[in-house]
Amino acid sequence: MIYTLTLNTAIDYIVQLPKLVPGQINRALHSDIYPGGKGINVSSMLSRLGLESTALGFVAGPTGYMIEHMLTDTAAEDAPIYPDFTRIGQGNSRINVKIGSTEINGEGPDITEADLDELYKKIDSISDGDTLVMSGSIPPGVPADVYAIICKRIRESGKNVRLIVDATGTSLTDTLAYKPYLIKPNHTELGDIFGVNADTVDDVVSLGKRLKDMGASNVLVSMGAMGAVLIDDTGAIHICEAPKGDVISAVGSGDSMVAAFIASIDRFGYDYENTLRFAVCAGSASAFVSGLARYNDIVELFDSIK
Repeated sequence: MIYTLTLNTAIDYIVQLPKLVPGQINRALHSDIYPGGKGINVSSMLSRLGLESTALGFVAGPTGYMIEHMLTDTAAEDAPIYPDFTRIGQGNSRINVKIGSTEINGEGPDITEADLDELYKKIDSISDGDTLVMSGSIPPGVPADVYAIICKRIRESGKNVRLIVDATGTSLTDTLAYKPYLIKPNHTELGDIFGVNADTVDDVVSLGKRLKDMGASNVLVSMGAMGAVLIDDTGAIHICEAPKGDVISAVGSGDSMVAAFIASIDRFGYDYENTLRFAVCAGSASAFVSGLARYNDIVELFDSIK
């Protein structure tokens, strides 16, 4: 089973406007509502690629119930998502508003130590051979090194769990001691880790190698319109350009890459070169639509890039 962990779940309200005029009434051309948070986005894309998953994390209030309902209400052709959230007694899961490239992210509920203990119990039930994807921001009340705490807990259990981390700063680097299977910073986040700019492919390759030397098996770095770089578990370097298209919303693009990486290996049996191509196409295809892309959207782009 693939598990995704979203500590700061959300409802994403995506609005398309002809133009945003501050201080005036702005009428939307179109709007969409999706269950959000990085781990949830990974589950949603996995579902579209034919892989079932269990969604872990925290939910609260009416918006929390809405998130659970939306995840279980997947289209008939999609693989199921099994919500197994820890419910918080007070507050509400956040609502994030996305207007073009402008994002207004709400604040989630405060998490107590008892809430964390309940989540840890669920994580302890993950079985040998499963995959755990940890991604996204850390809400109030949760230790900044929570991903490392979870990695340590799993490694000390002796279970062979495939760990995947998409986080920033020390939330990411603290996990490297536990040999995650895959990490996925973007190039800006990669540069921030080392206090430098990572604006070129050469920069990304050099810094990505350092993360691999620190413990990561596979390092996948997204670079937006410049494509992506993968340093695989053999040390081989793969570089892929991004397909051309009109960006509607970049929300979920990085998460789509993570899901596509998993699916390309687990379901489609691609080698690392084609896994990178598939992941880049998934990220771009999701940027070219409102919400997340479908499998056919990804395939249409696959042969257009190298």
